[in-house]
Amino acid sequence: MEATLLENERYPIGRFVRPAGFTQAGVAAAIASLENLPRKLLANVSNLTATEWSRQYRQGSWTVRQLVHHIVDANINNYTRFKFALTEENPVIKPYLEDRWAGLPDVLAGDIRPTLEMCTAIHSKWVQVLRGLGEAEWLRTFFHPDQDRAVPLFEAGHLYAWHGEHHLGQIRRALGH
Repeated sequence: MEATLLENERYPIGRFVRPAGFTQAGVAAAIASLENLPRKLLANVSNLTATEWSRQYRQGSWTVRQLVHHIVDANINNYTRFKFALTEENPVIKPYLEDRWAGLPDVLAGDIRPTLEMCTAIHSKWVQVLRGLGEAEWLRTFFHPDQDRAVPLFEAGHLYAWHGEHHLGQIRRALGH
């Protein structure tokens, strides 16, 4: 039972389920999720107190502040991965050490406003790109060295949509929503 509780705390919306294949409905849902994430994020974190920014969704987890920064840092990387995959043949992407990024000074104590503004901006640009893609583009890939495989963009779109909702769920849990 304790393992189930920990699983639910870590994955409030469940673990990512890889799509079986490309579908228009699947990518449309991913695009909608990515488009709506900045609005949902702002609705949950606007006007937080210093104490609320420091809350964790479980003991030892990242704080709300770190989660917000992580969402934006991750999606800057993810947007770039899409651009590389759309302009190069199966480019090797650069993984990054998320835990180290979450410990940098801007994340721990910097002004959160630029991060929230970047979230809105990067998602707006990203959605513009995604809306213009046809099936052939969604089937393009990038190579993820940590996974040792080519990842098709339709799968990455699903993953990154899930990723934002996943961390939003953790923020809501931390804030008691």
